[in-house]
Amino acid sequence: MNLIEQQIRELASGYAARFEARVADRTSEMESDDNSHHLIYQVFGVPAAEGQLIDLYQNKGRFLYRYAGAFLEEATLICFRHKFPDAETKVRIPNTRDHSPKTFELDCLVGKEAFEIKWRDATTDGDHVTKEHTRAKAIQGAGYTPIRIMFYYPNRARAIKIQDTLKTVYAGLGGEYYAGDDAWTYVRTKTGVDLKAILTQITDEKATRQPIGAS
Repeated sequence: MNLIEQQIRELASGYAARFEARVADRTSEMESDDNSHHLIYQVFGVPAAEGQLIDLYQNKGRFLYRYAGAFLEEATLICFRHKFPDAETKVRIPNTRDHSPKTFELDCLVGKEAFEIKWRDATTDGDHVTKEHTRAKAIQGAGYTPIRIMFYYPNRARAIKIQDTLKTVYAGLGGEYYAGDDAWTYVRTKTGVDLKAILTQITDEKATRQPIGAS
């Protein structure tokens, strides 16, 4: 096992442990929750037991999305720092195009290439396009090339349309936009690290170790 793979495995283990602990804490907290709102669930034909599970998985889902996004971004940054030791992360530049926000954060800066790294973006908010457009223009205005890497494309038509618009915005500013399979390929080509292969190997090993009949 090489150093880069070891770092990503250790990162994955750490995030998995924190996620499991957070879910366990919340599950314990929910045991004393006031569930009187389940009356309204039952109006819609949702039994009390199912309503309890819905609340649990709603909380678990929020934690999962948060940890999944943070993990994949950090794993990607490990790849970039492996290839580009001088890469800067979490660099802030002023918003010279609008009043809010005052600054924009660049996930990774390699020379004049400014990378935004997202695990997925399923927003359907039209204002999101305006903000991202402003962000890309501010990056370009600061003398950098905006590059967006998004590993998972949304499923809903409106969210897909917003991503298509953002892709056009980046192209119009001389930037680059990679999503889905293109994002994984770009990271592999750019950094020399096959991040998807490493993550797939980790999940395959977990599946092999999982006891028979476990969910």
